[in-house]
Amino acid sequence: MRFVWAVVAFVLATVLIGAGIAQRTIFMGPSEQRMELSVEEPQPYMLVDAEVLAAHPGLQTLQVRGEGEIFAAYGRTADMKAWLSDTAYTDVTLGKGGEPATSTVAAQQPPAGGGETSGRNPAGSDLWLDSFVDEDTLITEMQLTPGHSVLIARDGVEPAPDDILLTWGLDTRTPLAGPLMVAGGALLLVGLVLYILAIKHQRRGRGPLRKGPAPLPETQPIEMPAAPRREAIESGDGETAGDDATAQGESADGAADQASGRAPRTAHRVSLRRRLALGLPALGLTAVLATGCTAESWPDLSADTPTPTPTPTVVTPEDQKPPVVTEKQGQRIVSQIEQTVEKADTDLDIALAETRLSGAALEGRRTEYVLRDKIAERTDPLTSPRGKVKILLPEATDGWPRSVLALTVSEDDETVPPVLLTMTQADPWSNYRVSEMADMPASSEFPGVAPEWLGTTRVPDESPFLALAPEKVSEAFSDFVDQGDKSEYAGRFDETAEKLAQSVRDSRAAIVQGLKDKKADKTSKVAFDMKPTDEAPLSLATLDSGAVVAVSVYDVETITPTSKDAVIRVGDNPEASALTGVKESAKGFTTTYAIQLFFSVPAQGSNEQIRLLAYHQDLLSVKVIK
Repeated sequence: MRFVWAVVAFVLATVLIGAGIAQRTIFMGPSEQRMELSVEEPQPYMLVDAEVLAAHPGLQTLQVRGEGEIFAAYGRTADMKAWLSDTAYTDVTLGKGGEPATSTVAAQQPPAGGGETSGRNPAGSDLWLDSFVDEDTLITEMQLTPGHSVLIARDGVEPAPDDILLTWGLDTRTPLAGPLMVAGGALLLVGLVLYILAIKHQRRGRGPLRKGPAPLPETQPIEMPAAPRREAIESGDGETAGDDATAQGESADGAADQASGRAPRTAHRVSLRRRLALGLPALGLTAVLATGCTAESWPDLSADTPTPTPTPTVVTPEDQKPPVVTEKQGQRIVSQIEQTVEKADTDLDIALAETRLSGAALEGRRTEYVLRDKIAERTDPLTSPRGKVKILLPEATDGWPRSVLALTVSEDDETVPPVLLTMTQADPWSNYRVSEMADMPASSEFPGVAPEWLGTTRVPDESPFLALAPEKVSEAFSDFVDQGDKSEYAGRFDETAEKLAQSVRDSRAAIVQGLKDKKADKTSKVAFDMKPTDEAPLSLATLDSGAVVAVSVYDVETITPTSKDAVIRVGDNPEASALTGVKESAKGFTTTYAIQLFFSVPAQGSNEQIRLLAYHQDLLSVKVIK
């Protein structure tokens, strides 16, 4: 019976090992699905629609081949079509039967840059979620969702490459292959053990048997033979008889040896060794196959069960637009702005700074570069974006201009104050530029805002749903600085804003006292005025129905003589001398400072004050009164 079970184990082992090997060989299908894109008349740009990328499930691999530099980027389909609206391009969509269909889309408006073709190099645009550049062959993996497309081009002038291959990886995992081969190996081992036990059992059953003598046959009277003749014995016949007796004895010994079973025992040992020698290689082969299997041949037991954690509930409005930038995209844009501004500050290159700055942030740099070129002592670092984006609040819209609020912090020095900034993209072909940028004091607390994947909406300038309409915030703060406690807005701002307002008043008082100390107050006078700039405020909604409002104000200082014979001298003011190029004026000077302010304005009906989040002051100009 042991032989039967051994045979059964061998058969099952063969079936299991064969099934495991077959799963990794003849039964395993292709590893990918392929789709080739061909174009008869290539345009400078090719847009591969999201439907083509979603023709098959799984990770998408894009392979583009062609001589020279190849560019590819992916982003929101609506944004890419807006970027291509002023030029012709090849549109690749998914036709009937799941096959790609190509068509040429004509320009819908005159080129933004003028001329017959846009000729824009798509590399470096802030509009792309991500982009890739390579020589001759470009291969990249993507996992795009519906609503996203891929742009393929060279430099915007040369035709785009037309040798394009899309592939989707297929699931070729065989998690049962490894266990099947291991189970087969185990059964093979069990079969060998059963086989050895069966052989041993059989050998024991074939040992020597000790039995009594067989019954004697019935005897009959035997007639005694005649005695041999004496002459025959004496003549030498006795030697022959002795030989016969010896032969009979040897035959009897051989029969006894056969009966004792010595020869069969030796044969069994030889047979057992041969069978073991034949079985061990099979077992070793199974072990090699099992250990040579990749992770795809085994079930994945390493994945931990995710533990749910509570998160704030954010309700997405039904008509909510997508955020204009993602977290990764926003970090990339801020890093590029930081690098550009740092280089511009080092080289005092206002043209380079203008590519990434605008509004009050740019005008402050423009004056500072002039001063640093003429005054060697002005070496203090300028306010610029920090290396890491801590809070990103993008506007959720599909139009232009579009804006983003970002709180940036230093990755190397925690003592450096965070920098709060706003950046705006004017149109699809422009990059983001920072318009307001200010240091955030340690006493300020940033309000709760929506996550970057949701974005927020812009609050209208005249919105009645805030404690103070955004268009009135700069005017209110200016009045509070000028009038102090007499202002109608006294008590509306928090302690941080009051400290800033008081510091401005103290600076003004120091100037007045300086004139008195120099006995110049009888021949000159000084006037101060804070007023809003012409820049519209930028207001982005917060989670508490309030808004973060970014504004700029001018703080103007005017000093004039009080008599015709008096003149106003620059004196020891190197900034005024460097900006005006004169030492004195009979009519006086006007000095203008620009202050960038970020406020958290609560909702209408709230008892909270308007909180100052960040501020920064720049010397904007010193002019001679004509």
